[in-house]
Amino acid sequence: MSAPDPFLAYARRADRIDGLAHFRSRFVASDDLVAYFDGNSLGRPTTASVERIQRFLIQDWGGRLIRGWDEEWMDLPFTIGDRIGRVALGAAAGQTVIGDSTTVLLYKLARAAVDAPRSSGTRTEIVLDTDNFPTDRYVLDGIAAERGLTLRWIEADPASGVSPEQVAAVVGERTALVVLSHVAYRSGYLADAKRITRIAHDSGALVLWDLCHSVGSVPIELDAWEVDLAVGCTYKYLNGGPGSPAFAYVRDDLQRVLQQPIHGWMGSADVFTMGPEYVASAGMRRFLSGTPPIVGMLAMQDTLEMIDDKGMDAVRSKSLALTDFAIELTDEWLVPLGAVLASPRDAARRGGHVTVQHPAMRQVTGALWDQGVIPDYRDPGGLRIGLSPLSTSFEETYNGMAAVREALRHELLQASGLA
Repeated sequence: MSAPDPFLAYARRADRIDGLAHFRSRFVASDDLVAYFDGNSLGRPTTASVERIQRFLIQDWGGRLIRGWDEEWMDLPFTIGDRIGRVALGAAAGQTVIGDSTTVLLYKLARAAVDAPRSSGTRTEIVLDTDNFPTDRYVLDGIAAERGLTLRWIEADPASGVSPEQVAAVVGERTALVVLSHVAYRSGYLADAKRITRIAHDSGALVLWDLCHSVGSVPIELDAWEVDLAVGCTYKYLNGGPGSPAFAYVRDDLQRVLQQPIHGWMGSADVFTMGPEYVASAGMRRFLSGTPPIVGMLAMQDTLEMIDDKGMDAVRSKSLALTDFAIELTDEWLVPLGAVLASPRDAARRGGHVTVQHPAMRQVTGALWDQGVIPDYRDPGGLRIGLSPLSTSFEETYNGMAAVREALRHELLQASGLA
């Protein structure tokens, strides 16, 4: 009789004492799913959201028709924005709004920041890093071309991230804006947002944080950190659904100063006057442009309820336990096969996902998808393991990592001609 697997025993014990375990039953089941390791890219839907969307289609849209705008819909970008702010961003009311895609909101806020009075004249540089998400780099490159600015690059190690020391070395009297990701999309490195924001402010620059890979996974305190601007998507850890709208945060005192560049009717001072010229609204409404995507705001509300119920500290605690477990299994099972952990071991510097590198991981990822184990792949050779605390169990993590081990073994045997 074989000895019991201590890792499986740990996983089952951890699931029994998991204070978030009851939330797993609230997510839509998938018959062929063994392990979902891509919650950091697209979160799973909740059953309550399926019911919410169906009810909206029949009762709200179908029943109330255009009356819905007057009855509730016009306020949703702000009420849901405020709830995201309170539950997941550490932001007081009146500073967060749901609007466009992350790309569009990033453009609006970054362009407004570099055009702000404090950024004019000699402040001609935007600081960013070489390993930031492509959208961030592409958008800022376009803004630099539009406004005659210079991009100041921080050379980031894809296996770690941007440190406060690196930021301090490049900011100065020419810096208009610093744009960084709170959690690096490849490695899961968690930046020291509070310290970096203070360093940027000491140089007179504004800071815009991309929160796409941290919101709903890592505690955030935008107000306490004195962050200027932030954007983030809602379809990862907030489970808003494919392409659900992003959020924008603008610190209260900056709202009167910044002018976003995409003037649309929804951001005007009097939406239904429809006058001959644009006059920006006060507050966060001025950062809207077109008609709000109401249907896209529905699903995230149920995840916000779960986070609100237990709090971000509980979510973070389980997230770290899951990623610690995945790292332990990586060391035991994958490193002997030639894999390398490409994420921080220090929990204080790690977000909600881990990346394991090996030259065969592209092929491994394809094989795993066929088996109902769903990670994703990022060059160079990185298999990302995204473990959403509300919907992922420890035993699911164990089963998925075991499948990764077997798939990598198979690829190595095939490469050697022994399979």
